[in-house]
Amino acid sequence: MGTFRPSATGCPVEAVASSETARPMASPTFIKTSSSFHLPESGVKCVREEIHNNVVVIGEYLVMTFEGRLHSNPTISVTVTSPNGNILHHKENVTHEEFSFTSSGSGLYMACFLSDHPDIGGKLSVSIDWRVGVAAKDWDSIAKKEHIDGVELELRKLEGAVDAIHENMIYRMRREAKMRGVSETTNSRVALYSISSLSICILASCAQLWYLTRFFRNKKLI
Repeated sequence: MGTFRPSATGCPVEAVASSETARPMASPTFIKTSSSFHLPESGVKCVREEIHNNVVVIGEYLVMTFEGRLHSNPTISVTVTSPNGNILHHKENVTHEEFSFTSSGSGLYMACFLSDHPDIGGKLSVSIDWRVGVAAKDWDSIAKKEHIDGVELELRKLEGAVDAIHENMIYRMRREAKMRGVSETTNSRVALYSISSLSICILASCAQLWYLTRFFRNKKLI
């Protein structure tokens, strides 16, 4: 089975959020989210996660359960793509796998899942975990390497969380400034369009009044 892209496949694509219910706006620089969903018998199902630029991401997915008539060893194909469409991870005929990458830009990163045996029938249940930023660090290895433990290790974790929160605040301030600029530009264009439309209406009315006055004068009606 070749590499599949959600936009290119002839099968229906179903996108879901990275959690089953809406969650508060957590910082996309130090999150850990888990979700599970049923894979349709035919078609692709995608999970999306908003991630900042230059952030380490570790993901893990697992085929948990299945229902109906299925292959004795059901497998899936998985493709993880960046916001600009670059393939960051692709595996076929797997039931459990991990992937990791460093984000090259801010935006929605997508993991798409496709059953390798859609013709056999049944429904697969897939689980995926995202660990981003501080949550993706192997703190046990760091503790052993730097010979720290206990309170000092917890302080290091808190320091990383504070740095991530600071980065998230800067990111949101820049994003807000960008959106405010877009909003102001749109308002300016709408105002210009309104003034232009009003001016054209006034000119058309004046031209019509001049034409009618001239017409009636030529007919000696006024």
